[in-house]
Amino acid sequence: MKSETLSGGRQLVSPDLVAPNLFRRRPYWAKRFGTAPILPTTREEMDALGWDSCDVVLVTGDAYIDHPSFGMALVGRLLEAQGFRVGILPQPDWRSAEPLRALGRPNVMWGVTAGNMDSMVNRYTSDRRIRSNDAYSPEGAAGLRPDRAVLVYAQRAREAFPEVPLVIGGIEASLRRIAHFDYWADKVRRSVLVDAQADLLVYGNAERAIVEIAHRLAAGERPDEITDVRGTAFLRKTPREGFAEIDSTRVDVPGPIGPRPDPYATESPQTCAPSPVEALVPLRPRRLDCRTTVIRLPAFEDVVRDPVLYAHASRILHLESNPGNARALVQRHGERDVWLNPPPVPLSTEEMDAVYDLPYARKPHDRYGGAKIPAWEMIRFSVTIMRGCFGGCTFCSITEHEGRIIQNRSEASILAEIERIRDLTPGFSGIVSDLGGPTANMYRLACKDPAIEAACRRPSCVYPGICENLGTDHGPLIQLYRKARAVKGVKKVLVASGLRYDLAAESPEYVRELATHHVGGYLKIAPEHTEDGPLSKMLKPGIGTFHRFRQLFDMYSKQAGKEQYLIPYFIAAHPGTTDEDMVDLALWLKKNRFRADQVQAFLPSPMASATAMWHTGKNPLRRVSRDSEAVHVPRSLKVRRLHKAFLRYHDPENWPVLRDALRRLGREDLIGPARHQLVPAFQPRGTGTRPEGARTGAKKPGKGGKFRTTHVR
Repeated sequence: MKSETLSGGRQLVSPDLVAPNLFRRRPYWAKRFGTAPILPTTREEMDALGWDSCDVVLVTGDAYIDHPSFGMALVGRLLEAQGFRVGILPQPDWRSAEPLRALGRPNVMWGVTAGNMDSMVNRYTSDRRIRSNDAYSPEGAAGLRPDRAVLVYAQRAREAFPEVPLVIGGIEASLRRIAHFDYWADKVRRSVLVDAQADLLVYGNAERAIVEIAHRLAAGERPDEITDVRGTAFLRKTPREGFAEIDSTRVDVPGPIGPRPDPYATESPQTCAPSPVEALVPLRPRRLDCRTTVIRLPAFEDVVRDPVLYAHASRILHLESNPGNARALVQRHGERDVWLNPPPVPLSTEEMDAVYDLPYARKPHDRYGGAKIPAWEMIRFSVTIMRGCFGGCTFCSITEHEGRIIQNRSEASILAEIERIRDLTPGFSGIVSDLGGPTANMYRLACKDPAIEAACRRPSCVYPGICENLGTDHGPLIQLYRKARAVKGVKKVLVASGLRYDLAAESPEYVRELATHHVGGYLKIAPEHTEDGPLSKMLKPGIGTFHRFRQLFDMYSKQAGKEQYLIPYFIAAHPGTTDEDMVDLALWLKKNRFRADQVQAFLPSPMASATAMWHTGKNPLRRVSRDSEAVHVPRSLKVRRLHKAFLRYHDPENWPVLRDALRRLGREDLIGPARHQLVPAFQPRGTGTRPEGARTGAKKPGKGGKFRTTHVR
């Protein structure tokens, strides 16, 4: 049996995981031109480097910041390290193809992305209103990228140089790789690969795929010959030879819901012991090779017509997301199949270090002069220490994009980056603003048994409880914090990434370290809700876990002589949430003296499990059938606004609608001045007259469809 080194130096055992080192290949011949101080964005910059052409041109919807936190910079520097001459076209005018000819014809390929954010999430709020700013643009200017930017940029690239291979990627392409519900169009759309007319789509963290594709195209292979790269999608009219095709309904037979509370588990809701692939696939012959098996999902036309089939397809996609056991997926779109290869093998620690240690200029391109780019201002003093998340929250895109397996950098690489920030980044005052990643405290956490990890199909390692096979030792992270604080010139290291408090509560020593040294007065955490109904659809722990963490945090803050507060985030109008749930959440907020500062409702992002619930009213966390579990969806704008109003129970503007709702729900006992009551019976003069459709929170939209709270002292 073959194996491949993964995060933390462990071995993920699987018969089909073979991933040679990312930097193993002989560099392309253009390596002789050396390293560019910053990747060129104009013909004049190319001339200064002595280039007559670019091998790869990357088109992005973001401003160009040469820093590993920005996808195009990371991909560009990685391809440069492979020997390619890389140019970047940041936020080109999309109204014609001419701006995409600025760097000339790419010798090898186009690379197209919307940027670090989905262009639709970037531009529209959860109520489909246009945002007034764009954090990834100079001075936060809005309108510098088109809606559905991948499609538009791809079309213009085809017009500019139609013969050049076109590869699309980034989070916008990644989350639209199959037929998906589009919230802004309120319909199911085709795979973005079809609409963009691209040759290849790379999904997830695509370092392995993009390096493989670039070298093979440069060696003369045609795009339609590159069909064996993990983490890619492509189009075909005919089946691939050597693959056994099985129908998705035989993998997960639609039928009545069984007694098992978590059908993703292989033995019990709390464990994920190893299980052969065929345990979930009742076929003959019983052993199915992941390398030569493809699962056919319901066709695009079928999932458009039938919400049950859409929910079923979503469930299969998420079941087949573990790189250790995932099989290829195929979905018919008209006369062609969209073929999805299994997810990429995660990077090893050594590979992660090499990627983050590339010669980034660590600043915005000089073309922006002194203009401030909000996203850069936010992260320029922060350090990414890991990737991925095994939380599996159904509303979140991290797992779909980065995967469940945590990919870690080494201490040495992280500390070296802190020193580079100290020495090279203007304005550094000694404060590292964040040491984290998608989550603050999953650094070096993993399954105790790599064989179990490779076989597991659970969507979450921490729901309904923390899996007994999951290692929760925060020791390596505590050690990293202490070494980071000891770096010369560093005064304080803050932790601003999302903290997984249920994991933190397993390590009181970590909570002590955090509260004593790494909180600047307030710590943001995300319970998301208090009631079991919505929490079960989010795959989030019960609110009791929050209280356990809060006790530890308050105790260690007091011991450190610090007055510090938790700032909890919640989601309004998530699938599975009833009006009664929102009443109980509002009462909890009042009892615990939390007041919402910014409010937004759930935003159905493409491909998320919660979005499948939103669109279909079915629960894809369980087997889906006509009579399977229905999910209550607070879909109407009126109900969504009511749920947001409950979160801002303290705002007199919301009291009239809340009183009406409480009377309708038979909860008039909550109307009055007492502490246990939610809203008073009186209305202050000049309030309660907000026009229908006005915002119920602060002027700036909340991040990620959540809201921020303040603690009433």
